[in-house]
Amino acid sequence: MNFDVIVIGAGAAGMMCAVQAGQRGRRVLLVDHANKIGERIRVSGGGRCNFSNHDISAEHFLSQNPNFCRSALARFNQWDFIAMVEARGIAYHERDHGQLFCDTSAREIIDMLQDQCAAAGVQWAQPCSVQAIQRVDTPPYRFALTCDRGTLSCHSLVIASGGLAVPKMGATPFGYRVAEQFGLNIVPPQPALVPLALNPALLARLQPLSGVSIDAEVHCAAAQAEGATPSRASLPCVAFRGNVLITHRGLSGPAILQASSYWQMQGMGTTATGKRGAIVIDLLPGLDAEGWLLGQRNSKARLSKVLAGYLPRRFAQAWCALSGEDPPLNACTSRTLSKFAHALKHWALMPAGTLGYAKAEVTLGGVDTQALSSKTMAAKAVPGLYFIGEVVDVTGWLGGYNFQWAWSSGWVAGKFS
Repeated sequence: MNFDVIVIGAGAAGMMCAVQAGQRGRRVLLVDHANKIGERIRVSGGGRCNFSNHDISAEHFLSQNPNFCRSALARFNQWDFIAMVEARGIAYHERDHGQLFCDTSAREIIDMLQDQCAAAGVQWAQPCSVQAIQRVDTPPYRFALTCDRGTLSCHSLVIASGGLAVPKMGATPFGYRVAEQFGLNIVPPQPALVPLALNPALLARLQPLSGVSIDAEVHCAAAQAEGATPSRASLPCVAFRGNVLITHRGLSGPAILQASSYWQMQGMGTTATGKRGAIVIDLLPGLDAEGWLLGQRNSKARLSKVLAGYLPRRFAQAWCALSGEDPPLNACTSRTLSKFAHALKHWALMPAGTLGYAKAEVTLGGVDTQALSSKTMAAKAVPGLYFIGEVVDVTGWLGGYNFQWAWSSGWVAGKFS
């Protein structure tokens, strides 16, 4: 019941860490409370696992310390994981924006990691719940764990228990509680890569369009927040091109999910009186809307009919109804057409909130990176304690970035734990 390394959490980061530690000759135990291993991997990417991205850099991640992820991403990058996938013989393909998916099934990634664990001599305790963790002074062991299997001791303890997203798959705040127990600060968790809710009045106007999808560009407007910390106030204005989906509860689709993380982050460094900015949607991306409308100023067609050349007809009609105007273009002045063009390129909506962890892809926030070594993922003040993956305050964009953070942070911790 004594081990060199115990890893709590047998997801992407935990299995990667266990493999690397086991390959170093460490006696490793991988603990997980779930009945099935790697369920988040299995369901990701529509069952084909968007396991990484060709374009990975620190700019694709959000954190209180945006530079924290650089070291891990440099030491084990996307090409390193791609090499593992290719050595295993897993067929994969690239989709838009560099996203990499298995050709057949995400199960291939899980099987690869489980087989590598077996080859490295990793032992398993699963399903197994940990009730308590204590520091001990019985060299070489530093931690004692009380769990379903009795008392376990280890020299290094790695927390890879994930965040709060997708609670139906067993997400818990376990990792945050461990961090707090040992005096580490927690950046308040928030749902991220998550659909956005709308206020009841606007939702009532848009609900009849549920299911309508629009190709658009979305960004989060600057927050009008008093007392915002510099790191939050200076968030980059990143615009995401992709589908915007109107749902019966609000807005979803890849472009909205991407912008939602930035919208959530705005509220994390503000005072109680601070405000998040609006979500701004360019309904005609790549088009000179003003020049296009001015070029049709002699048309007798109403604005909604003209817009239906680029937008779904029902949406074009609803958008004009929301603005309260749907004139024939030949009745509009140049100034009025310019006003319509600006409104189409800058359709600003203030979300009422998000749809929560049940609909979120990942968790924003987590164990404060100020308390961790970026080179080893170890807690600076607690020798032998490590935090990796989603439990840490590092959150990637949609498109394989969060899996790459899991592989990279897990690999680093496995080399030092």
